[in-house]
Amino acid sequence: MPDTPVPAPVDYDSPKELAATLDRLGFAMQKRFGQNFLVAGAARRRILGLLEAEPGSRAWEVGPGLGAMTWEALSAGLELSAFEIDRGFAEFIREAYGKLPGFGLFEGDFVRTWPQAREATGSPGRVFGNLPYNAAGAIIAAIIEGGMRPGRMVFTVQKEAAQRMAARPGTKNYAAFTVLCQSAYSVKQAFDLPPGVFWPQPRVTSTVVLMTARPDALPCAGDLAFTRFTRMAFAARRKTLRNNLKAAGYSEGEMDAAASSSSLSLDSRAEALSPGELAALFSGLPTRP
Repeated sequence: MPDTPVPAPVDYDSPKELAATLDRLGFAMQKRFGQNFLVAGAARRRILGLLEAEPGSRAWEVGPGLGAMTWEALSAGLELSAFEIDRGFAEFIREAYGKLPGFGLFEGDFVRTWPQAREATGSPGRVFGNLPYNAAGAIIAAIIEGGMRPGRMVFTVQKEAAQRMAARPGTKNYAAFTVLCQSAYSVKQAFDLPPGVFWPQPRVTSTVVLMTARPDALPCAGDLAFTRFTRMAFAARRKTLRNNLKAAGYSEGEMDAAASSSSLSLDSRAEALSPGELAALFSGLPTRP
């Protein structure tokens, strides 16, 4: 814990006070950034608990908004780097927390600014954030494909995205993004957050997802060529691996050699293969641009 309490600039459990704060500052809600504030303190502390972060350790927060989880993390004694794309919120966060030791704010799109943060403070041990549905995949991919392996990542995402991240082979939600996540992490749907714990209330249910770094991560985890391969393999879900890979430009000889070396059937669909099996097939194929 910090030596002195971290003052909260606003009552984060009060929609009325949050609305008044936004009005006072002249901030307009930017729907394109998917801004919904978590106004349930118990849920915020539960999310923080999933991180299992030691005081003094470095964490990254993606999309702090007005800083509800920022306040929880700093109050728990974490050193924090926050990434905020909205200029108005970035200004508010900077004013509220910018002078605290161990805190850093990186303004702009996380996908573009994370290398700057890693150069400044090193790779984090923990990453968390309430991710907008349309950006969640790109943010998670940037971390895994960027070569970072935080021990734990906790993200709040739309329930459908969480189901895709944690899906098992052979199910309708299993996809190329599933393989990307599970190639490096064990993924668990920790708990759901109903619309009523957010302000404004979204029209969908959100899910908190816990990602724990796999000690047996696949050798090709985060390899951009492997990401491209899995997208090719899942390009048409009803088609076999042979047909999808043939459409991607692989020859019959190349595919047969890879199938033989991995002891896998090209007559299967990609959704039937585990991340490890897809990696084994990938390792036997020449790399495609």
